[in-house]
Amino acid sequence: MNSTLNTGFASGLQGIVAAQTRLSHVDGQRGELILAGYRVEDVAPLASFEEMVHLLWYDHLPTAAELARLQQALAPWRALPAATLALLRSAAQAERPAMDALRMAAGAFDLDHPTGVQDDVTMGYMLLARMPAAVAAYWRLRQGLTPIPPEPALGHAANYLYMLNGAYPTSAQVRGLETYLNTVIDHGLNASTFTARVIIATRSDMVSAITGALGALKGPLHGGAPGPALDMVFDIGAAAQAEPYLRAKLEAGERLMGFGHRVYKVRDPRAEVLAAAARKLYAAGGDGELYTLARAVEETAVRLLAEYKPGRNLQTNVEFYTALLLHGLGMPTALFTPTFAAARVAGWIGHAWEQTATGRLIRPASEYIGATDRIWTPLEERLV
Repeated sequence: MNSTLNTGFASGLQGIVAAQTRLSHVDGQRGELILAGYRVEDVAPLASFEEMVHLLWYDHLPTAAELARLQQALAPWRALPAATLALLRSAAQAERPAMDALRMAAGAFDLDHPTGVQDDVTMGYMLLARMPAAVAAYWRLRQGLTPIPPEPALGHAANYLYMLNGAYPTSAQVRGLETYLNTVIDHGLNASTFTARVIIATRSDMVSAITGALGALKGPLHGGAPGPALDMVFDIGAAAQAEPYLRAKLEAGERLMGFGHRVYKVRDPRAEVLAAAARKLYAAGGDGELYTLARAVEETAVRLLAEYKPGRNLQTNVEFYTALLLHGLGMPTALFTPTFAAARVAGWIGHAWEQTATGRLIRPASEYIGATDRIWTPLEERLV
């Protein structure tokens, strides 16, 4: 046996440190998320998405000239290759879920890439620019509509809303979406991020790493399902109905969607940021009654969870206000996870660059628990 092998088994690699990163730090006990040195609540509501990408990728907020260069680098990549659009059209005809379509499209994003040019930086810009373009194009195709080309004068978040809806978004809508994208841009070494690092560590290409990360995010134990949190609010319908509805769920042993988190043992800091963003968005012209109802549901749920599950400190997580905010932006629930991917791809790319710089293959060991000392029996002698 290799004397350097750590034989301690950790199911799911729980608690194992497998990478060093400057991109983000998650402290679940303190309810803290640090993004490239900034607390999420201090930077996500203020930065444009391009500023946040620059911060994550280059470790400092951009100057005006640096921001302009980033915006100019992204703009020409937003147009999808004709073959990618054809693939999305086929997926729409087959009525595939949006995450399936995005996973298929991502693998075809580089079909128009210049032959022989495969540097990871260029590929990173291409992947970041095309992710929301593919989501928007697919959703319009699903509705029987024609995909809308990107608008060169618009920024990243504004272009996404424009390509989805065919109308120029308001400043409040852009700010709301940018705050969401910034808030979920990176979150430690989660399953999809680890997948991206494992793939790129083999010296595979960036498209493969990001496509693999999408496959991991697609799983419901990782990507989550913000939609049911909003469905619960709609089912309740009125603040007076929140307590009897939620009590019935808890007494039936059901989970309250949008509450509790595997990492955060106190309130998810991203929930705080998105609650404020939702409040501003709805105040600027959204359904104020829905926002008020959601706050009443949240307060009741947290109180009842403390009563039914004392000591567990189950608080509001990112899914609850993600659902409310994205609904306020006019997005259907089918696009909640793909929109999450359009943000997190920036983190995946940053992690892939970090992993490439280490030059190390990620190769964990496994603990064998099967049989030993078996003896071969010829086929004609096997009785069972």
